[in-house]
Amino acid sequence: MLKRYRLKRIRNLSILPRWVIFLLDISISAICFLLAYLIKAEFDFNIFSQSQILTNLLILMGFNVSLFSLFRVYAGIIRFTGLQDTFRIFSVVFFANAGYFLLDLFIQKWYDYHIIPVSILIINTLLCFVALSTYRVLIKYFFSYVTTLNVSKKRVAIYGAGDVGISTKRALEHDMTANIQMVLFLEDDQRKVGKNIDGIKIFATDQLEGLLKQYMVDELIIASTKLPSRRKNEIVDFCLDHKITVYTVPPLKNWINGQLSTRQLQNVKIEDLLEREQIKIYNTILFEQIHNKTILVTGAAGSIGSEIVRQLIQYKPKSIVLNDNAETPLHDLQLELVEIGFDNFKLALGDIRNELIVERIFENYQPNFVYHAAAYKHVPMMEHSPLEAICTNVAGTKLLADMAVKYGVERFVMISTDKAVNPTNVMGASKRIAEMYVQSLCQYHDALTKLDPSKKQTKFITTRFGNVLGSNGSVIPRFKKQIQAGGPVTVTHPDITRFFMTIPEACQLVLEAGSMGNGGEIFVFDMGSAVKIADLARKMIKLSGLEPDDDIKIEYSGLRPGEKLYEELLNNAENTLPTYHEKILIAKTRTLEYATLSVQIDALIGPAQRQESVTLVVKAMKELVPEFVSNNSEFEKLDKQTPVVNMQKTAN
Repeated sequence: MLKRYRLKRIRNLSILPRWVIFLLDISISAICFLLAYLIKAEFDFNIFSQSQILTNLLILMGFNVSLFSLFRVYAGIIRFTGLQDTFRIFSVVFFANAGYFLLDLFIQKWYDYHIIPVSILIINTLLCFVALSTYRVLIKYFFSYVTTLNVSKKRVAIYGAGDVGISTKRALEHDMTANIQMVLFLEDDQRKVGKNIDGIKIFATDQLEGLLKQYMVDELIIASTKLPSRRKNEIVDFCLDHKITVYTVPPLKNWINGQLSTRQLQNVKIEDLLEREQIKIYNTILFEQIHNKTILVTGAAGSIGSEIVRQLIQYKPKSIVLNDNAETPLHDLQLELVEIGFDNFKLALGDIRNELIVERIFENYQPNFVYHAAAYKHVPMMEHSPLEAICTNVAGTKLLADMAVKYGVERFVMISTDKAVNPTNVMGASKRIAEMYVQSLCQYHDALTKLDPSKKQTKFITTRFGNVLGSNGSVIPRFKKQIQAGGPVTVTHPDITRFFMTIPEACQLVLEAGSMGNGGEIFVFDMGSAVKIADLARKMIKLSGLEPDDDIKIEYSGLRPGEKLYEELLNNAENTLPTYHEKILIAKTRTLEYATLSVQIDALIGPAQRQESVTLVVKAMKELVPEFVSNNSEFEKLDKQTPVVNMQKTAN
């Protein structure tokens, strides 16, 4: 009982009072000074019979008291002793003995009297520095031991033995509440394998799975910035299966005042595991095209449009015109651009369906490039609102494309979707019709240019990709909310799959494709492997420290209106052509005659704008896009009335 009481008293004394540290410093420096004399005399204790030693001790104490107060050595919290504290101690000890040496020189010069040997001062400097530093370290580890006594410690491994890994280890050691025990480092660099850092051995990463089991690791901290995404997935999967918590270290730029705190360690997020290898594109051709030009970005406040704006800045355009009909997000983008010091932009609040607004934008700003990201993209929503899909995705795109031709825009880059391939919903079909119009318009004006080479031609380029991580309406934020609420997590179908790409990567490829296009192409992106949404949900639950089906239920709600089980991108060799960029392919699609298509599209837009029969409008869409076959939708009945022909077959 008495032992427990004493331990409790020590634990409660978490910070030593300053006056205690001050007295300890003075006492230890006095002992070191006497020990220096003893060492000089080869441990002959008769040396202390000399009265001069006491006088010299008092002089040194005067120096020490003054310098300890000046440098405030006593003010540091001992259990957080670090390199700066050690440097302060060395400075005090050095200047105290150096001051004594200068005093001795002065007395020698004016009084021809030598008060202390130089060798005593040298020995005292070394002894005092070592003693003052050592007792602090001992107290630090004593408190660390006592505060964690009888507390179950988590066994921690760090992946990465570089500067980040070492900083992580130090941050963990300084956090007295962490209750951790560092057991090993894991490192890819074979030159470091087998060595030690502060007594912790470094092992090769190819032994990771076995080492984590052998050392009974509870937590793995990934402190490597060069870990490939595939390998990170393998490690996280293994850890999740073996109940090992995985953390990541934030980028160096996010450290607080250049120092890492344990509070900044983050649980691995599903976005980290879905990310692919980063691509860095700085296209010199694109720079030549965009530098000092005026760029119009529609849908500029959206997840894709805003990232396009951010990436365009590096190419130093003359001005970026930001168009969106969402007031608050556009205002937020404006504030963001001002904060980063970019002021070459113009706000153009307005709807791309409004001809007067669109014409005013083109007339006032005379854009050289247009990046068209404005669209309705939510599949079930558009299945319930087909007229709005036509008015925005088709009529809006047609209006912008026509204005681009009228005002001599150099390049018009349209952002489409994988759902335009063999569409099963109104949204995908509306985007396919927009693709068809842009392609046919480009082909029509290309023919006119051949007849009249002096006529300026707008190059129309379409880019097509799948889901992007973190975009508005993405499945991942919804799953996170459901997990935080305790479940259930709702998945539409056990076998549903989707492609995923990060927003920055998608926008980099949009800019790259836009620069390489000659006009009329549909560029599709290599989206990697499809991800099973049910597996995605299970992994997100496990990353939250919970168990699927036990802690959080997964329920299947059934396919939503217009939803596909599998998305298509036409990214196989049979229906695509390669480009110089390995992640960008050209889709081979059927060509369409502009005059006929333009009349058909106008006939589709008119009833939609007049809010006429939804059924007739969707039926007209199916006639325009014969491969549009509705799925899990009220419009499936129209497929029985309309002959279905797979028109996605390509023309060579």
